[in-house]
Amino acid sequence: MAIATIRSAEEADLQRLTEIYNYYVVNTPITFDLDPFSVEERRAWFLHYSTSGPHRLLIAETDGTAVGYVTSSRFRPKAAYVTSIETSIYLEPEARGRGFGAALYTALFHALTQEDVHRAYAGVTLPNNASIALHKKFGFRSVGVYCEVGRKFGQYWDVEWFEKSLP
Repeated sequence: MAIATIRSAEEADLQRLTEIYNYYVVNTPITFDLDPFSVEERRAWFLHYSTSGPHRLLIAETDGTAVGYVTSSRFRPKAAYVTSIETSIYLEPEARGRGFGAALYTALFHALTQEDVHRAYAGVTLPNNASIALHKKFGFRSVGVYCEVGRKFGQYWDVEWFEKSLP
C-alpha cells in the first residue's frame, strides 16, 4: 500500500473532492449523477458531514494531495433509520488498486466504533469486481440486486446492495 495520511476532510479539500467525484460522474456508471458538479453545488453535500457522529467524511492524502475519500451518510431520511448508514468510497483513477480504499474503510470503521450505528450499507453498480472484493474484505455481505435500477450512458445498470453489522 502507498503511504497515506487519513484525516477528516476540511472545507479547503472541497475543490479536490469535487474533482475526484466528477471523474466518476462523467466517465463511469459508478454514480448515477449525470452532470458534473461545481464546488458550490457540492458545498451542501460537504456540510452534511462532521468530525464526530455517524456521518463522516475522511480523505486519503499523499504528498499533501487528496487521492480519495470515504463517507458514511444517512441511509434514509425517516427517523427509524438513524442507526443505519450508507458508505461510499471514491479514489482518483491513479490511486485505485494501491490500498487506499482499504485504508479509508479501516479508518472509517474505527471512527464509528463509539457511535450509535448498527448497520452499514453500500450499493455497487455492476459490474465492479474491485469494489465487491473490497466490501467483502470488510465483512459486507450481499443482500440483493436491484435490476436495471439506473440509466446512464444510454443503458440500464444493476446495483448490488451489501450490508455490514457494526458493533
